[in-house]
Amino acid sequence: MSMFTQASIVLATMVAVYVVVRAFRISTELAMFGAAVGGALVAGFGFPVRHVAEGAATYLDINLIFVTATLFMNLLKESGGVAFVVRSILKRFHRSRALLLVLLTVLLLVPGALTGAGSVTVLVTGSLVAVVLHYMGIPTHRAAALIFLNAGLSAAAPPVSLWAMMTAAGVNMPYVGFFWPLMLPCLVAGLLTSFILGWKGEGADVTKALEELPTPPAGMAWWRVLLPFVVFGGLVFVGRQWPFSTPIIGLPLMFAAAGLVSYLVSPVRLEFFRIARETVDQLLPLLGTLTCVGILVEIMTLTGARGLLAVTAVTLPMWVVYATLFVVLPASEAVLMWGAAPVIGVPLILLFNNRGLDPIVALAGMSLIWPLGDALPPTAIIGRLTVDVVGYKGSYGKFLRACLVPALIIVVMGTLMVVYSKKLSFLTGL
Repeated sequence: MSMFTQASIVLATMVAVYVVVRAFRISTELAMFGAAVGGALVAGFGFPVRHVAEGAATYLDINLIFVTATLFMNLLKESGGVAFVVRSILKRFHRSRALLLVLLTVLLLVPGALTGAGSVTVLVTGSLVAVVLHYMGIPTHRAAALIFLNAGLSAAAPPVSLWAMMTAAGVNMPYVGFFWPLMLPCLVAGLLTSFILGWKGEGADVTKALEELPTPPAGMAWWRVLLPFVVFGGLVFVGRQWPFSTPIIGLPLMFAAAGLVSYLVSPVRLEFFRIARETVDQLLPLLGTLTCVGILVEIMTLTGARGLLAVTAVTLPMWVVYATLFVVLPASEAVLMWGAAPVIGVPLILLFNNRGLDPIVALAGMSLIWPLGDALPPTAIIGRLTVDVVGYKGSYGKFLRACLVPALIIVVMGTLMVVYSKKLSFLTGL
């Protein structure tokens, strides 16, 4: 039996096991783990304990970033900082719909950009922004679409872009030079989304919105909100400005420092251990997904299935790849969630690099498209979470239709970034 035939059988087994496990409505994480074990058994490796353990630790650093960054955002929320910012924006800019939409977009982009998870954006700022959008006269299904799409873009935005980080790790490419190739399109796409979905409507009813929004504690001020971000930004700046004379402390410790500052300057006493416990509970599905993704990728490498995907990808005609990105990337995200990055993203980046495209800009373009799959079945985790948080009770299909026009713009932007990545390579040096 040739190695290609064997790898094909292993890959087919993995797909079959995944489909069967999901058919019994078992979680995606266990389906990926079952697929990895099934592939190893068919390949003749039995239950490879060492590879399972190594795979489980593959994304430990990313898990640490998620935990510390989300803890920081939750501490800020519990201290009343997020409510204070939303209320302040509404009071100051309610007469200007354009400025209000711009500031709400930025507010939605920040949590996911810092944590790498769109779910954090939905949970931390989604419900508060939904109240403002409601009193701006925006229908609930359009408000849910606006929040979901911006939450997805926030997860793709720097400094923590999960899809870019996981794919870069899979091809041994440093996670460097991604800031502007990710920031500019995410910001532009976010603003376009907000204006397309939020421009039509009545003027903001400030009185009713303020009555419904939570009241921040006495003593909350802008300096209490901004100081933790200044500390985080200062640590990043120092590390980049003097890289050879500054100790490398890493993003997890930077977020931990920002969280500590947020805890210390809070105007109310925070129950740290309760917030930390709730943070871990909130992130458990994401941490489990990354752990099982690491195991799946490790077993795919061991059995040759990953190599088969890579070889298949690099031999495809480029026009086929370009024409199917808008289907392949969201569909892979809908099935594998964040596992789509190492499984699908790695061979695609190898292909693009082999054909002379700029891998950083191309990966940034792909990262723009991937989050759209979080609203599609069978998982649709972020989409359904957004609908629940916003309080939309109508048809899920109506919510998806509201997402359609901005999603098409995002897909076009991402695909053009891939196609013209060589001409856009100047972004990596800004």
